[in-house]
Amino acid sequence: MNIIKSIITCAFVSIFALSSTVLNAQTYAKNGMVVSSDNGSSAVGADILQKGGNAIDAAVATAFSLAVTHPSAGNIGGGGFIVFMNSEGKTTTIDFREKAPLAATNDMYLDDDGQLIAGINHETAKAIGVPGTVAGLYYAHSKYGKLPWATVLQPAVDQAKNGFLFNWSLFNAATYFTTEGNGSTFMDGYFRNEEGTIIQPNETWKQPALAETLILIRDNGRDGFYKGKTAKKIVDFMKKNDGIISKKDLIKYEAVEREPIKGTYKGYDIYSMPPPSSGGVALVEMMNLMELADLKTLEFNSAGHLHLVAEAMRRAFADRAEHLGDPDFNLNMPLDKLLSKEFAKNRFQEINMAKASVSDSSKFGRLYDSENTTHLSTMDKDGNAVSMTYTLEYSYGSQLGSKDLGFIFNNEMGDFNPQPGITKSNGQIGTAPNLVEPEKRMLSSMTPTIVGKNGKPYLIIGSPGGRTIINTVFQTVLNVLEFDMRIDKAIEALKIHHQWLPDHIIYEKYLMSPDTRKALEAMGHTLKERNNMGALMGITYDSEKKLFTGASDSSQPDSGAVGY
Repeated sequence: MNIIKSIITCAFVSIFALSSTVLNAQTYAKNGMVVSSDNGSSAVGADILQKGGNAIDAAVATAFSLAVTHPSAGNIGGGGFIVFMNSEGKTTTIDFREKAPLAATNDMYLDDDGQLIAGINHETAKAIGVPGTVAGLYYAHSKYGKLPWATVLQPAVDQAKNGFLFNWSLFNAATYFTTEGNGSTFMDGYFRNEEGTIIQPNETWKQPALAETLILIRDNGRDGFYKGKTAKKIVDFMKKNDGIISKKDLIKYEAVEREPIKGTYKGYDIYSMPPPSSGGVALVEMMNLMELADLKTLEFNSAGHLHLVAEAMRRAFADRAEHLGDPDFNLNMPLDKLLSKEFAKNRFQEINMAKASVSDSSKFGRLYDSENTTHLSTMDKDGNAVSMTYTLEYSYGSQLGSKDLGFIFNNEMGDFNPQPGITKSNGQIGTAPNLVEPEKRMLSSMTPTIVGKNGKPYLIIGSPGGRTIINTVFQTVLNVLEFDMRIDKAIEALKIHHQWLPDHIIYEKYLMSPDTRKALEAMGHTLKERNNMGALMGITYDSEKKLFTGASDSSQPDSGAVGY
């Protein structure tokens, strides 16, 4: 899938902003801001703000728009998370992560010998979890939105029905999927017009089937997806393709509001997503560790600084693997311990500042006791803020869908631990908290985050990137809070990733010097290069100047920050 992601992001499309000023890759505004992976969708959200909508309205409108304009990850066939801080500083989260179908079992991906069948949990209809996006967005709007539901949905309907200009990123994806041997039959036809010709850049791409699906959602709310015509079409698709999602699965699905994970860092309040996301717990764990370090003695992005960052990541990901899963199925997760400052002190004492630790698949965190998603950030003039990350898992998810529905299904079942009891050095985890069970939500790395300052939103941030999400968000938050970086600089700075297993550091090869790499290797680290990690979308707010600053990652050529 990394090949697909590389192909579909290789073209550059200029980013523009409406009713805002763009300087040095940052967008400034006085009344509100929306940042997402598609500039046109950001403009949809900003227009909702201008019509009197709040940050939730803008987030919902932008998310449905992304289901049209950014189908690699924007979706109504997947799921995700929202972190919401209102104008009074009260914070909550909405969990609309996909669920395992009622017919799911913990051995459903194994052969008769108990071995994992290659590809079955990512590339077949059995990989599709019960979608949560529509339920989550409907819940968020019903409880916290301001404008009518139909008003918020209409821009996405218009984009799907009337079309929008096909960009180079989509064209590169179309070229890939329509090449013989690449992609599914569904994806081969996905980017073609009625005559069967591939849509060309700057031509209008219309999606009539998706428009009809969105109209049913517009007119009937969540029932327009989980009941009626759409639900019947989903179930019919599953029956024809050996999937296991039933009518009952769709009717029973509900989004859940949960208390956020909360941490502090040198006077700032950090709010992020609780389990079934592992992002919030890991983020706070790592920020607690960094708070104990004397970062003034470690030059930014020096070998010593990156070594400390990697060791913090190693420990947080070991705890993630051992302890975290769906809280409705794991009632005794030690969250208070993992988030405590005292726990961080014990962990910090075991970090050797001159030598890399060793990840051991048999010991998890006890050793240290002594790739597709999209993100959007919104904020309105009244001080309400939303950080939302949602996904299909892989880029273009399972690559499966129905021509009658017009959207792509997720392959999130692949986020469950597939083989009970088997944890391998290559990164396959087999621990109990995240094994497949009916109606269980699979563990996630999505890390939508809001940082508060004096009871008000200060930083709204998040990113796609699979397991790298946690670490790209962590480093960006650290860059802003500790090193006082501008949001655009914090987003573009070098990122590294260590996830405990495999035991190596992934780094952005064009941003790390050869000398730094050699120094880290001398400490015992193994390094692997990558062109880039994550695609962060962020907003900072200066409450004194009443100024919004938005920035999107340059690795997303069609992304943009739009304010007014």
